[in-house]
Amino acid sequence: MMPMTLERVAQAINATLVPASVQSEHGSPVDPSSASPSSAIPTNVVIDSRQAHEGSLFVAINGEHADGHAYVATLGDSGALAAIVDHEIPQSSVVQLVVDDTVKALGELARHNLAQRRAMAAAHPDAAPFSIVGITGSVGKTTTKDLLHALLGELGETVAPVGSFNNELGLPLTALQVGPSSRFLIAEMGANHLGEIANLTHIAPPDVAVVLKVGNAHLGEFGSVERIAQAKSEIVRGEVPGGMTILNADDPHVAAMDAIAPGLVRWFGLEHATEHDDYVTADHVRMDDDGHAVFTLRQSDGAYQQVRLGIPGAHNVMNALAATAVAQYFGLPLRHIVQVLEQVRAISPHRMAISIVRRPERPEFTLIDDSFNANPDSMRAGIDGIAAFNAAEPMLRIAVLGAMLELGPDETALHEAIGKYAVEQSVDAVIAVGNSNDAHLMTLATALAAGARDAHTADGAASVAEAELQPADLATATVPIAVASSTDEAEQMLDAILAAHHPDGSTADNTVVLLKGSHASGLASLAEHWASFAL
Repeated sequence: MMPMTLERVAQAINATLVPASVQSEHGSPVDPSSASPSSAIPTNVVIDSRQAHEGSLFVAINGEHADGHAYVATLGDSGALAAIVDHEIPQSSVVQLVVDDTVKALGELARHNLAQRRAMAAAHPDAAPFSIVGITGSVGKTTTKDLLHALLGELGETVAPVGSFNNELGLPLTALQVGPSSRFLIAEMGANHLGEIANLTHIAPPDVAVVLKVGNAHLGEFGSVERIAQAKSEIVRGEVPGGMTILNADDPHVAAMDAIAPGLVRWFGLEHATEHDDYVTADHVRMDDDGHAVFTLRQSDGAYQQVRLGIPGAHNVMNALAATAVAQYFGLPLRHIVQVLEQVRAISPHRMAISIVRRPERPEFTLIDDSFNANPDSMRAGIDGIAAFNAAEPMLRIAVLGAMLELGPDETALHEAIGKYAVEQSVDAVIAVGNSNDAHLMTLATALAAGARDAHTADGAASVAEAELQPADLATATVPIAVASSTDEAEQMLDAILAAHHPDGSTADNTVVLLKGSHASGLASLAEHWASFAL
């Protein structure tokens, strides 16, 4: 965070500053006649009171599950300095900054923080430059952010969100981590309605805007892919004057944003990037036996180099190209880019994370944990990732799939299509996971299984009910297709399938399991359970 007094904070967010009124265990209340509390300088900003510590500025958010104002009275016990509130809290042990809307105040404070960092770079010739890179797209935002974080980190201190902090709370909290030595801010920008990305670019106007893909994530909220494209284009309209725009040449909805770019455009893609003057592309793409993409990374000036991505999945070729285009713009040499792309292993949790799971007295397997969220595009990418695994023969590929949400009236057909796609990609077993306490999730899981069953009926696929979880039953099915009503039941089904197909015990080399579904499906909890057995 850039240094600023509470008085400066109050000015930035148009707040009324109210001194503390009671003593906390960390000291005495502020006497209004003594030195003003407005001269104090907060060290960081939090919206979770449990994360507050010495010098913290707490923003009280009235959320879905809790109201942060309930924790203000005792906040001083943590050593916190002050709280931003939408009404004065009696008997508070910290200074209060009273505003009309704490969410908007958080955004304005973040905007002010970034403006201060830009002003510092402009006013002091010896200061490090500062740039904001904004990323949006229906799929790939977080992985591209992770790759770009590693790449830009080679050039200077880079601030990036943890996980998927890409909304009106997450982006400001990330932006408030920018300090005097920060060289880059990577701002991930998501949306489920028009105007949301425009608001985020108001907080953090990008010097470079990256648009990855327009898909059907949040189709239920937007109503059409065209409206999704309109929402994503807000990041381009929100760039600083003359900003650089990085566009996916293979997506017509993204490519059309060229018309509104405020400055130069750099392209990435596999099919159409070379139709433009400034581009980065991948030639001779193939998948190795461990599901990692190997290809020739080539840029428009003729330079090229072979690379094997450190993270798995064919879909990550496009994410790597987008990150490369940004890194090249900021001057990172191609050889350094390749080194980083090959070395990056750790990505945000539950996103194509690979581990070996060894549970006591049960078959082991390789896990691909992509359980953070899901939409049709990312589901297909995850299935492609498991289909590419060919580490040993015979190979057993099992897809444990949860529901995809916010898809609108076509959600049943879209789930059936994913089930069908899994079988078409030679997945050996499909477990569709619902929730017995949620009829909607069960309906979507049933649709997933129905699509898989329809795709393989002619070859003898079987749908496995709870009472049929015997290895002998499963062994007769060409493609076992199960519907689980809980994650516990899904694990039981998985064990039955493993036992049927590998009666002598499976190994991580010949068995791979994909976990993929929306957050509400609960598959991340199963991944965390398995993590205790992971190598």
